Parts: sequence; structure tokens; C-alpha cells
Amino acid sequence: MTTTELPANMSEAISRTKRELRARFGDVAGAFAEVREWTRREVDAVAADPDAFPVVQFRDIAEGTVPQGLRDAVRRRGCAVVKGTFARETAEAWDTGLAAYLTENDFAGTYQGPADDVFAGLASSQPQIYPVYWSKPQIEARQHEHMVTVRRFLNSFWRHESEGRVWFDPDRDTAYPDRIRRRPPGSASLGLSAHTDSGSVERWLLPAYQQVFRHVFDGNWRAYDPWDGAYRTEVDEYPSTVMCSAFRTFQGWTALSEMRQGDGVLHVVPMPSAMAYVLLRALQDDVPEDDLCGAVNGQALPVGDKYHDDLLPAQTSIPDVEPGDTVWWHGDVIHSVADGTNPNRWGNVMYIPASPHCPKNAAYAKNCGRAFLAGASPGDFAPEDYEVGWTGRATLDDLNAVGREQLGL
Repeated sequence: MTTTELPANMSEAISRTKRELRARFGDVAGAFAEVREWTRREVDAVAADPDAFPVVQFRDIAEGTVPQGLRDAVRRRGCAVVKGTFARETAEAWDTGLAAYLTENDFAGTYQGPADDVFAGLASSQPQIYPVYWSKPQIEARQHEHMVTVRRFLNSFWRHESEGRVWFDPDRDTAYPDRIRRRPPGSASLGLSAHTDSGSVERWLLPAYQQVFRHVFDGNWRAYDPWDGAYRTEVDEYPSTVMCSAFRTFQGWTALSEMRQGDGVLHVVPMPSAMAYVLLRALQDDVPEDDLCGAVNGQALPVGDKYHDDLLPAQTSIPDVEPGDTVWWHGDVIHSVADGTNPNRWGNVMYIPASPHCPKNAAYAKNCGRAFLAGASPGDFAPEDYEVGWTGRATLDDLNAVGREQLGL
């Protein structure tokens, strides 16, 4: 895992970078006015589109028969639900297996982190996001041939070769082991406000990110392609508790229970090109010189009413999902989790992104392989290491050839 050295004075670094970008840019106010006009039209288009969160059938991906119009929709919207990625009974068995794994190892009795579940008005000792990484169900899902097929399909939307270089291999997976969510019926879900992950202040300050967004910062925002992989695999974030050591083409999760709109589910702003708006908004005169519209190192990049009011009306809920469906969104896509409570349904998922093979991802995956063997938490997450002594944890014998390669083993 590599990181970039944090500036000694963040406010000074932000002010200096903003001056440099404005000088490099030219008419930043005029360009933002153009981006804003485009954004408003696109927001109106999202509001008028009942299918703004595209739904793709896994069987069509497997057979290579996804209609071109649907492919175009995924590219435009930067998100997708893949129905039937796994059989419902498979996902439900994974859910049962995870519950048994937690019970058998007395997670409730050993958990020492913050509790965020509220049930029947009483504070519970249970989280909703569980720092568990190495259960057999998680390993089985990550290395499953259907997951490999879906990730390959998603990676195909990206330009993996540009600027005279090959940036990643869209046909090879690496592991980015993440956690699980278990939200019992009746739990209060306080949600998450709109944000993007994988970099906050870095998107302006780091030279590699300036290369990623070179067209925007050079005054040619219309040439910006959010699907161009150029330089993204060279970004190393500042050290923090929310940093990501891998390049993820898509963030994603696998549904282990039925979830419906209104249950406190994921919402996205289905406009991957909206990053041009976010970047240019911070360079406008009404934003303080040492401020990037509220971006703070160590936190996700916030998108809020004060500076981004044009974007938020486009927030779109995922469609209803069933166990075995997978949900995906482009790594730059603005997303949130709505407040919501449902008395009847669980809200359980395994977080599994798409992280194709490249030197950056392979190096992190190899570190994760060592953590897997020890039962330790992966490097991007707090070293809670609950699973070190757990029974029923996945072992080398549970890895197939894909799983071994994903973890650099």
C-alpha cells in the first residue's frame, strides 16, 4: 500500500493549487457557466427518465446479448443493477452462513466499535456495517464465475488503453476485500449524505489526479471522458481512514435480502460527467480561497446544497432488488443512502467492487492475501482483526484458481 505525503499546511496547499489551476484554465467562470447549463439539462433528463438506473439481466451479459441501447444507458448513467447475478437460493444461503459465522464466533460479545443500530427504541451493541472480510460466503462470491463475468462486462465500459499506454487489464480481477452490512427489520437507518469516494482534496491537489482531469483543468471540459482510465491507476491518496489503495472501475454490492425503494437504500446522481461540475465549482469566486466546497482530507468528498444545488435533484433510487442481484456505480458517481426504516425486511449486502488488474491493484491485493492468511483486517480498514482466531473462516482450501490469483497467492 502506498500513499502520498500530506501537505504540511493544507489550507496553504489548497490556496496555491487553486491559483495555479485558475491561471492554467483561463475563463473559469465562463466554463463553469457552460457546465452548469449542461448539468441542468442532464438533471432534467434524469427526472424524465423512469429507467435512469439501468437494469441489466445477468443472462444477457453471459450470452453477450445486452442490447446496445441498454449499454448506452449504462455508459450515460454510470450505474446498473445486474439482475440474477447469483441464484436467489445461493444468496440466501450466503446470508444464512454469514449469520451463523457471526454467532458461532460471538461477534456480538467481542465487538468493540461504535454501535449504530437502534431497535425498538433501544441502543444495540451491533453495528450495521460489520468489519468482517474472510467468511466463506464472501470468498465464494468474490471468486464466483458469475462475479468474474459481471466485472469483465463493467470494465469493458472503460478505455483501458489511452495516451499511448495500457492502464489496466479489464479481463483480470484483483481482490478488494470489503465488509458486509446487516440491517435488521425495524432498524433505524440514518443514511449517508451525498458524496463521492476515492479522493476528496486529492482530486484538485495531486498531480496524478490533475492528469486524470486534465481536459477539465485545461479549459476543455467537453473533452473530458469519465470512462478514460488514463492516470487513474497512478493516484495514491493521502493517508486517512477513508483512503482507497485500489483503482475501482465500479463500486458495488451484492444483495443478500430483498430491498425496496423506501427501505433506506442507495441513491445516485446518475451522471458520471458531473465531476466536471464539482471540480469547476470549487474554483469559483464565491468559494473561499482555502476551501474546496467543503472537501476535507480524511473524509469522503461532500456534495451538498450550499455549492452543488444543481446536482442534488437528480438523486435516483436503485430499483427494487432481490437476493442475488448486484448493484454497481462508477467510482466518480455521486451517491447517498436515504434515511429509512422497514419493519419487515432485512437490508443485507456484501460489498464487492470491480478492481481490475494493474500494478497498483496487484500490490494491494498481495497485501490482502497476507491478511487473508492471518485472518487480519485488510490494510485500508481499521486493524480490528476480529477474525484472527475465528472458527469457520475461509482458508486456502476454499480458494479456487481465480480466488488465489485475486489475492496474489
